[in-house]
Amino acid sequence: MLQQLECEGTPFDIGKQHGTAAKEKIVRCIAFYASMFKQHCRLSWLEVRTAVQPFEEKIRKTWPDLHDEMQGVADGSGQSLVDIVALNVRTEIAFGKFSDGCTSLAWHSKDNAFLGQNWDWQEKQKQNLILLKITKPNKPTIRIMTEAGIIGKIGYNHAGVGVCLNALRAPGVDPTRLPVHLALRLALECFTASAAVKMFEKWGVASSAHMLVADKNEAFGVETSSTTVQKITRDNQGRVIHSNHYLLTHPGVVDTKWLEDSPFRVDRMRELTDELDHGPAWDTILKVFEDEKNSPASICRHELGSSTFGTLFNIVMDLKNGRVVVRMGKPSQVEETINMTF
Repeated sequence: MLQQLECEGTPFDIGKQHGTAAKEKIVRCIAFYASMFKQHCRLSWLEVRTAVQPFEEKIRKTWPDLHDEMQGVADGSGQSLVDIVALNVRTEIAFGKFSDGCTSLAWHSKDNAFLGQNWDWQEKQKQNLILLKITKPNKPTIRIMTEAGIIGKIGYNHAGVGVCLNALRAPGVDPTRLPVHLALRLALECFTASAAVKMFEKWGVASSAHMLVADKNEAFGVETSSTTVQKITRDNQGRVIHSNHYLLTHPGVVDTKWLEDSPFRVDRMRELTDELDHGPAWDTILKVFEDEKNSPASICRHELGSSTFGTLFNIVMDLKNGRVVVRMGKPSQVEETINMTF
């Protein structure tokens, strides 16, 4: 069963509740990423902790609420602050040497505002996923699907703003900018998708990523690198489709095109949605994320052979009608379903 946590109060209180309730998962997350850094980046955990220091200092000075929340997670879980910060800036420290894959879709119509994705990563990390509900004064209530210890990821808020994440791999990192997972968190503290995009543009993002942000009226694909922030708007059918490569040109940025199947998944999602003559509907949107053409490297991905990770969960949101479902495991073989409304 997916662990669901409800956290409220001050940023430190929210973090401490998270850390206390998810302590075992947080310890496992640290061990998982220590192994990943060693295997793929040849970095010891001591070297990772050293690399984290510039990020920790910038977060403390510029986003103190996020720093306080991570301190609460650390205290609640009995881990050091630097270890928790390392989880939250794992994208930046990894320098693209390892990344989770995903396929995402936003599709607006007269009656619906769909946003969804499959999150693909190593099967062993599924046990460390949690669903956070965060309530803060003067901010919309947030629901986040995340890895234990990481305070921002994929989800929505009760103002009807949702975010999805696609990993991109391009060289470059800037610790003076906002780390990817914390950018997702601050987007979920916004009341509109446009406000979230302006926030990304204001602070910049520390490394390469694609964040798909939407509300009931708008949807934007925001591609970032350590030097650029660029925006994809909806096509003539109201869609934004993305996977794990850049769709826009970023001056001075070299896309490593690390997943050969990434263009296929964008094309396949476009093909599947083109076939829906009557536009998007709840059941048909759920169905497109179950597609296994080109398996194991399909939209619904399998950890098999050269495909070193698989789909761990699917999330679909209708931001116009306040309906959300999380399907644990592969959406073609659902292990658990969590339905939410707002």
